[in-house]
Amino acid sequence: MIYLACAAIAYLIGSFCASIPLSKKLYGADIRTKGSGNAGATNMARVYGMKAGAVTFALDAVKTMAAMLIGAHLGGQTGEAIAGAFCVVGHCFPIYFGFRGGKGVSVGAALGFMTHPLAFCIIMAVFFTVAMLGRKVSLASMTAAAALPLAAWVTNAGRMLVVMCIFSALLVIFMHRSNIIRLVSGTEPDFSPKKFN
Repeated sequence: MIYLACAAIAYLIGSFCASIPLSKKLYGADIRTKGSGNAGATNMARVYGMKAGAVTFALDAVKTMAAMLIGAHLGGQTGEAIAGAFCVVGHCFPIYFGFRGGKGVSVGAALGFMTHPLAFCIIMAVFFTVAMLGRKVSLASMTAAAALPLAAWVTNAGRMLVVMCIFSALLVIFMHRSNIIRLVSGTEPDFSPKKFN
């Protein structure tokens, strides 16, 4: 029952996708009707500027850390790992917003931080290296996601946290399936954020 509670609480917390209320309140439109149609930090940056993207990233990271701390308090490392996994699920399929959310990248980054600060540094280094070389945020996101389980293992994270990272990586990559098709066909656009806030 404790682990079910960890999963349920984390899913409900994860379902709060910051970009949706932010875009409606500050810009008068649901971010899911703009740009790529995704409710994530990258699309917020693309449509409304880097400041909007950074705020979205920070809020999504905070909710992830809160969910995992609650999970750890209730069920130890296993509860923490379950909470992290279900926070990602909630972010991608939010119950509050018709199950149309983000792609789990911001949440995945926060999972890395909660797993181990060095793991977070590793995946961020991978992300920015790939992004700068290829200018494809989708590719950078998937590469960083794929690096997360390895980073968790290298930093001696517990077994359940490594399993959580594997689950998160697979879900993030799955959520980018349309980007994969565009990358293969050569039609994936470069990332170009708006200059205004």
